[in-house]
Amino acid sequence: MRGERLDHTLTATALVHEAYLRLGNSFANPAHFYASAAEAMRRVLVDGARARRRLKRGGGAVRVELSGLPGPVADDRLIALDAALDALADRDASAARVVELHHFAGLSHERVAETLGIMEGNPSNQQTNQ
Repeated sequence: MRGERLDHTLTATALVHEAYLRLGNSFANPAHFYASAAEAMRRVLVDGARARRRLKRGGGAVRVELSGLPGPVADDRLIALDAALDALADRDASAARVVELHHFAGLSHERVAETLGIMEGNPSNQQTNQ
């Protein structure tokens, strides 16, 4: 949520609640939970970005950004990130999962490696828990 627009209607807590409602409660293990949560949060944010782009939601309005302030991730960038993650997943599903867990679930690189069972610094990305 750090990179989202300042006027975003979802708080971090509301995003987690939305994601939880979309997930249900069937998790095989913590890795499955984090992967599902990251994907659900990604979908909530991307769906919201797409909705705001629609004309009835002000999609044609011109936005004026204040200079000197850190800018939030624009809806177009979020949707582009979603498309890029889909393309990456087609080529390397593990790499896409790493990005999703880090960016959308907010996990540190160490926690992502632990969650996916990948040894940090292992160039072959072999899973340790096969």
